[in-house]
Amino acid sequence: MSGNYLSVRPDWLAKGLEPVLEPDLAIVDAHHHFYDRPGWTYLREEYLADAMSGHAVQASVYMQALTRYRADGPEHLRPVGETAFVVQSTLPQPSTPFIAHGIVGYVDLRRGAAVREVLEAHEAAGEGRFRGVRHLATWDTDSSLANPLTAAPKGLLADAGYRVGLAELSARGLSYDAWLFWPQLGELCDVADALPNLPIIVDHCGGVVRIGSYAGREAEVFSGWRAGMHELARRPNVFVKLGGLGMRINGFGFEHKALPPSSELLATTWRPWMLTCIEVFGPKRCMFESNFPVDKGSYSYVNGWNAFKRLTQELSAAERQELFQGTARRVYRLA
Repeated sequence: MSGNYLSVRPDWLAKGLEPVLEPDLAIVDAHHHFYDRPGWTYLREEYLADAMSGHAVQASVYMQALTRYRADGPEHLRPVGETAFVVQSTLPQPSTPFIAHGIVGYVDLRRGAAVREVLEAHEAAGEGRFRGVRHLATWDTDSSLANPLTAAPKGLLADAGYRVGLAELSARGLSYDAWLFWPQLGELCDVADALPNLPIIVDHCGGVVRIGSYAGREAEVFSGWRAGMHELARRPNVFVKLGGLGMRINGFGFEHKALPPSSELLATTWRPWMLTCIEVFGPKRCMFESNFPVDKGSYSYVNGWNAFKRLTQELSAAERQELFQGTARRVYRLA
């Protein structure tokens, strides 16, 4: 397992497992992965075990993860193997969530107009479930933050070919998932302005980074991140995923405790970040995500969704419906 990911420790997680809160509240998990790497397997059965652990998960959105690419053929078409694998391994079954109801795949957007061929191949492999693309843009002057598997060059969002590739998504009615670090939010504002008809979904609360060169600067980081999110929210084609705050880069340190975090602790820790997102974007532009198995290094599926429920107890039923399933269904065009 890469040092960029926290180790998943089932025995540790089991020490703090809670009863499920509000077990009838319908959920669409807006973001999860499958992994099939040396030392780390998390595929349909592993995800089902989490998704069916007590919360009323109805469906999910699958997010690209470098899994099961084609082993041969043209390099630019090999990522289509991931979409094909996910479809074939998640055929809908009675009494289980519709896993990967929507699929977000990978395309090298720097290919510009040539991405059309790859998008057509993804759509064919997706059998009606392919919804969009994520091509990671994470870059920082502190190179220790980057995942070697997915590190991006500086200024990728302004790359001319990348912009043409994004325009191809817009023309086909597809969405763009943006994973970047919070100091790059201004760059994403430029993209949203240039492509106002492209649905842009900002992953993981806008890239909260509090380690490396950002460690010990909590107030400064929060202030800069909040300003960036306020500016981004002015673009009506931008949405945000609430989750992804159990990663190493977030610097909350849950993994260092003797016991896994309770949902109360998670809710308290996340409150400033997630409630800011809900305040500035509104419930109709926010959606909850598990980011499993990545966040599973910090907390269990049960406790994570319990925390989301605690965070939203003061909101109306209609607002919660949007956050827990409505926004994800609408943005990813799920039936």
